[in-house]
Amino acid sequence: MSKDAVHSAQAASRTDVAQVPADAGDAGYSKDLKPRHVNMIAIGGAIGTGLFLGAGGRLHTAGPALALAYLVCGIFAFFVVRALGELVLYRPSSGSFVSYAREFLGEKGAYVAGWMYFLNWSTTGIADITAIALYTHYWSLFTDIPQWTLALIALAVVLAVNLISVKIFGEMEFWFAIIKVATLIGFMLIGIFLLATRHEVGGGTPGPSVITDNGGFLPYGVMPVVLVMQGVIFAYAAIELVGVAAGETAEPEKVVPRAVNSIMWRVGLFYVGSVVLLALLLPGSVYSADESPFVTVLSKIGVPAAGDVMNLVVLTAAMSSLNSGLYSTGRILRSMAMAGSAPKFTSRMNRSQVPYGGILLTCAVCVLGVVLNYLMPSQAFEIVLNVASLGVISTWVIIMVCHLVFVRRARSGLVTRPSFRLPFSPATEITTIAFLLACLGMMGNDPEVGRKTLLLIPVIAVLLIGGWYGVRRRVERTTDRELSGFTD
Repeated sequence: MSKDAVHSAQAASRTDVAQVPADAGDAGYSKDLKPRHVNMIAIGGAIGTGLFLGAGGRLHTAGPALALAYLVCGIFAFFVVRALGELVLYRPSSGSFVSYAREFLGEKGAYVAGWMYFLNWSTTGIADITAIALYTHYWSLFTDIPQWTLALIALAVVLAVNLISVKIFGEMEFWFAIIKVATLIGFMLIGIFLLATRHEVGGGTPGPSVITDNGGFLPYGVMPVVLVMQGVIFAYAAIELVGVAAGETAEPEKVVPRAVNSIMWRVGLFYVGSVVLLALLLPGSVYSADESPFVTVLSKIGVPAAGDVMNLVVLTAAMSSLNSGLYSTGRILRSMAMAGSAPKFTSRMNRSQVPYGGILLTCAVCVLGVVLNYLMPSQAFEIVLNVASLGVISTWVIIMVCHLVFVRRARSGLVTRPSFRLPFSPATEITTIAFLLACLGMMGNDPEVGRKTLLLIPVIAVLLIGGWYGVRRRVERTTDRELSGFTD
């Protein structure tokens, strides 16, 4: 029996799926994530430091049109997570898109998807612990503590949380998300009040005149808005976490559609709404990359301790991202290890049904980040953030390619699409892939960092090819065992 036939038989029969899991890496997990956990993981994935911190520099560069950039990127991010949501309802898996890449693109596709995702989150983890150390240095109590020490402490705390149980992870993400949402709602209420009462902000009167008197909607033209897209895409990184979390919830068919659909209005309200408010309150030139735009506004109206509060929120967002990265890579690496394309120890689980092997491997890379913080504390953040962006774009492209193949097989009668679907397929997938590749190409317009990052692509390709030849025999042996077990 061919491998494709095996997968079709698994998808077609619930009995077969119960006897032989579609992904061996899905076995052994608890189902302790509650609907509120998954909903807040979806929020946490959609709202992060890209808004709380990154929006300031982007407003300065692109002006009020940044709201349009967030809207466009948000729509494509929604298409990605909607496609993933459909695949999740077809077959929930903690291996998420790596498991779907294995089914629809073969083992090579799963191998590339998994290791690029690992590259994304391990480097993002380095960026996160660097950011946590920098944000902690904001308070004088911690300024004398070396940056690498604070980074190591943050990593140790989040590692401990991840290893205890998935329920503790879910609770931590739930409260992290609550803090982020409450902060944004609080700021938006203050902003609306300032607009309604025309209260002076930084020596000027808020309203549409702030935009029209400072160069209009596009003060620097279209090109800065186009170039900022690549950074905006990274702001939405982690929305795919809802697909991983679905493997550890009892009723994914009820929870996932609700969580996925809610992402769209959250993007509109929190990202686009916040940027519009910021643009109406102060000219874009007032904001900077060195300070949260929310701190800029609040400090202009004399809110006491505004910097302290927002620094705590940004610190929370970075902790949330690190927490999510360890969680997701642990599950992804276990799925790969069970297929033979990741080190065997990453398949191991502890008594709490947590895949600690993969989590520890990600942690090991983050420890290299601690070393980077020791050697180059001022450059560590920018270096790893740009490498992580390659992982984000490749992950989203792979999700859309998997969905294209899934829809094609559904039209051939090999699989059945759930009622929760990505609309306008295949045009939606093709347009999204083209947009993501265009964002990748835009990095070449940045001579300082972007072009150097693009030069890493052939290096990563060589490493992936070499790695594949290193694991190919083990993958083939694992596949042969699965096929023989299915036919028996």
